[in-house]
Amino acid sequence: MTTSKITKKSKTPASTIGAPAQHNQSSRKGKKAWRKNVDIEDVEDTLEDIRGEERLFGTALHERKNEDLFVVDKQGDDKVRKSLRKFSKTLLTSHRILSQRSAVPAVLSRPSSSSNKKKPGSVSYAEKERLLKLGKKNRRGPLNSAVDHDQVGEGSALMEVTEAVKESGKYNVWDADDVEENKSKFKAPNTPHPRQQITIPAVQTPHLGTSYNPPVEAHSELLRSAHSIEERRVKEQETSEEFKSRIMSARREAGAVDGGVEGMLVDKPGEQDEAELDAEGEPIVKKMPARKTKQQRRKAEKQRVEKRALAARALRRKLLASVDSVKTFRKEAEKTLSAREQAEALRRARQQEQLRKGLAGQRLGKHIVKEGELDVQLGEDLSESLRGLKTEGNLFRDRFTSMQHRALIEPRVPVLPKKRRGKTKEVEKYAWKRFE
Repeated sequence: MTTSKITKKSKTPASTIGAPAQHNQSSRKGKKAWRKNVDIEDVEDTLEDIRGEERLFGTALHERKNEDLFVVDKQGDDKVRKSLRKFSKTLLTSHRILSQRSAVPAVLSRPSSSSNKKKPGSVSYAEKERLLKLGKKNRRGPLNSAVDHDQVGEGSALMEVTEAVKESGKYNVWDADDVEENKSKFKAPNTPHPRQQITIPAVQTPHLGTSYNPPVEAHSELLRSAHSIEERRVKEQETSEEFKSRIMSARREAGAVDGGVEGMLVDKPGEQDEAELDAEGEPIVKKMPARKTKQQRRKAEKQRVEKRALAARALRRKLLASVDSVKTFRKEAEKTLSAREQAEALRRARQQEQLRKGLAGQRLGKHIVKEGELDVQLGEDLSESLRGLKTEGNLFRDRFTSMQHRALIEPRVPVLPKKRRGKTKEVEKYAWKRFE
């Protein structure tokens, strides 16, 4: 008689949440075993954590906003330490667990008998009417008559009047009170306008030398001022032309090589070969620097550390020496600050004084206000009588310049029409080659 040893199959450990765990079996040959014994321990742990958050806070933390979870305490609270719970030796763990209350409301075992609460599963009359409108079901009206849902005014969801029609007539677009209420409230910046400080008149008194019969001194002074203005203008034009000519000559020299184009930088033949020769005319042989040994690297690193230490020591000595002279530095800083304030006040006063005389010749942004044209006649062109006086100047130009000087209109650069860059292509058409 043979005895067979019966091996007892070991049970699989239970799950941490109480569910039976059978995923540790040795064999999984069938499809059913795979479907039944799937390890979802991590999923169950995550779901249990979410349920714990719902019990403590009423909802999951990842569904709440950052403002509800975090707060920036800028002032602090002295009562926080008193409000925190202290460790108690007499309080049992069971009492502490029982004192915790869930944030999720309890489930009612039976419906409430209050009249203001709806019964679960009941549908109100308005909700039932809305669902019937959406479904377009036949409804019964008075005396058991069928009501057409497509008829206007019979309760169709698509044919009812809109909210805009219901609220029509209650709001007037052109009403002054409504317009003032709808305007956005903003505070204008308190920036003084330049025209509030300008004191020049709209029409200035012309120079005495512009008369048809002027005095000799006034006419000579006007001629000198016109000559200086024209001389400055010619000088600026010559300077710009000279600068332009230098740029063009440099471009020509850079591209003056056979096969080169004007403005194109081309290497001249022989430059690279001459650069690689020494003073005696022999070619320079470039050698690769030898690789340093470990001893040389350690020595170089030691020198760098010593230089840093010496520099730090010198800086520390300088700081210690400057401690005694703090009062002197403070006095010098105060003197420098007061001198800057005086210079700034003087500059502003000079600017205000110049602004009172108008904006002629000043820069506003990227534009410069023009001073205006100076009309002057030569001595032989003077008429000396009203009969031979010729009309000169431009009244529109004078008024326009005066408005710019008084900051009534902004200075602008005249926008001239651009020339057409593309050339027109002429095509000769033959009428006898076209057949209809």
